[in-house]
Amino acid sequence: MTQPTTASAATKSYSKVYKVAKAQLGKRYGWGSTGPSSFDCSGLTSYVYKKGASIKIPRTAQAQYNKYKHVKYAHAKKGDLVFFGSSVWGISHVGMYIGGGKMIDSQNRGVITEAVKAPWWHYVGTARVTTLS
Repeated sequence: MTQPTTASAATKSYSKVYKVAKAQLGKRYGWGSTGPSSFDCSGLTSYVYKKGASIKIPRTAQAQYNKYKHVKYAHAKKGDLVFFGSSVWGISHVGMYIGGGKMIDSQNRGVITEAVKAPWWHYVGTARVTTLS
């Protein structure tokens, strides 16, 4: 006899997290903003995980970097967080990896999709908040 699947197992899907992130595209940047009309970088990632996966993550990019398990960029999965700054102690930006070398992030041009390895960012690391199906 097979066991029924639980509803909670299905709540942490990449498609739900991505849908929330994609819906924010085009919204304006606001330093210290956590949405829903404007976002700073970590405000966006916090909002996306809260609304898309019911996970409360730390508020700042540095705190997000410090909290989660780091993975090599070559092993990045959709939904992982990608971090930028001067060093592991100087994280100043975060985005959400969406595959194909791209991320959704909030920066001075607002919430956009851009390349993780864009020349204006100094990539520092990748972290996995949770395993998304």
